[in-house]
Amino acid sequence: MKRTAIGVLTLALAVFGFGEVLAAPQYVTMGTGGVTGVYYPTGGAISKLVNQKRNEYNLRMTVESTGGSVFNVNALMNGDIEMGVVQSDLQYQAYKGLGEWEGKPQTKLRAMFAIHPEAVTILSAADKNIKSVADMKGKIVNIGAPGTGQRVNATDLFATAGIDIDKDIKVEGIKPAEAAGMLQDGRIDAYFYTVGHPNGSIKEAVAGTRKVAFVPVSAELVQKLVAAQPYYAPADIPVAQYPGVTNTENVPTFGVKATICTSSDVPEDVVYKITKEVFENVEELRKLHPALEVLTQENMLQGLSAPLHPGAAKYFKEAGLIKE
Repeated sequence: MKRTAIGVLTLALAVFGFGEVLAAPQYVTMGTGGVTGVYYPTGGAISKLVNQKRNEYNLRMTVESTGGSVFNVNALMNGDIEMGVVQSDLQYQAYKGLGEWEGKPQTKLRAMFAIHPEAVTILSAADKNIKSVADMKGKIVNIGAPGTGQRVNATDLFATAGIDIDKDIKVEGIKPAEAAGMLQDGRIDAYFYTVGHPNGSIKEAVAGTRKVAFVPVSAELVQKLVAAQPYYAPADIPVAQYPGVTNTENVPTFGVKATICTSSDVPEDVVYKITKEVFENVEELRKLHPALEVLTQENMLQGLSAPLHPGAAKYFKEAGLIKE
């Protein structure tokens, strides 16, 4: 009688005659974002931590470059990925059935933890003399492709500032990876990018021959945005990370947080192991990318509006980070 491959494997993995066998490894895929942003290297950093314990945890983690937050939420809900990086504002909207998910709340969406802050960054051509949000009237501005976080953020900002994006500006909807070249070529006057810093696309634009400048968002506008949308917070763009930009001081703006989300369908033990590994190695994680330098266990629990996945909650209770 032929033995099946599984039967042979089961026999080979029997442990010391106790009849216990090693289970097949569990595979986890994390959806991130474009390769020029911070999502992709952040996912790589988390994957590296988890895979160092792949034998102990019996987990194998891979990272996938994706279209970003909206794509990741939909992929999580479809079961195409097990984890995904999602902006805190889009996490809120997805779970509540707002924005891209109007009338269709994504009730299986679960939060794990937050990672780096993301500043709503507006980079402009210095020769266009855009010193404020109001100065973008009449300009060609890339607000990002439909379904991206920066397009949502840009729309919120212009609405708060009383600017009609259909009448007051010429809107472009291109990817951030292409925006730097278009700014340098004179095809756009400014572009939005909601991202952690430093960032490759911004560095590319700053290094070009056309001088560029960050556009500040006034304290008044930031206060209005934060009051209206609880997932927004004041933020600053660190100009020291971009030698050559014309700004001389850090630039005020607003921002969101990048969060790691999952689905209620993902097993509790899988989420528990990943959360534990990340939180017990925050110091190592902080060294893996400049955008992660600000991480603490405490601020990694901020910006979470979907319910915590039971696996994450279990670790946070054990570690004393949340109450029972």
